Amino acid sequence: MHEDEYLKERVEVQIRWYDKKSAKNKKLHFTIQGCVIVFSSLIPFFSGFSKNGPDYINYVIGSLGMLVAILAGISALVKYHEKWVKYRTTSESLKHEKFMYLTRSGHYKDEKNYFNVFVGRVEALISSENSTWSDIMKEDV
Repeated sequence: MHEDEYLKERVEVQIRWYDKKSAKNKKLHFTIQGCVIVFSSLIPFFSGFSKNGPDYINYVIGSLGMLVAILAGISALVKYHEKWVKYRTTSESLKHEKFMYLTRSGHYKDEKNYFNVFVGRVEALISSENSTWSDIMKEDV
């Protein structure tokens, strides 16, 4: 694969993929955590009305508690926060590597086979991310 082709079809595609996945996981993490905060704070609020309030208020309190438990469980199971951070880190690392390569800085400064070094470093970043993702998903909830 030629240099321009590799940059366009591998590096840029991977940067966009990790960037998109990072943004999606960040959004899901904040949405779920925001709901957990709001629903959790509503439980004591509604509990103040349970003694003299309408009969259905206990169902509201129970439902909120159930939603908090479900959302916390989903968050722990799917690990949106961990994936968001890892995807963002990989995206930024790939961008950094690309710019170092394009400016022939750092590891590429005095290297004769700079393209081979670049490919090796990019593929190592992607491989490392894949291994880390697997480890994250294997962690106990």
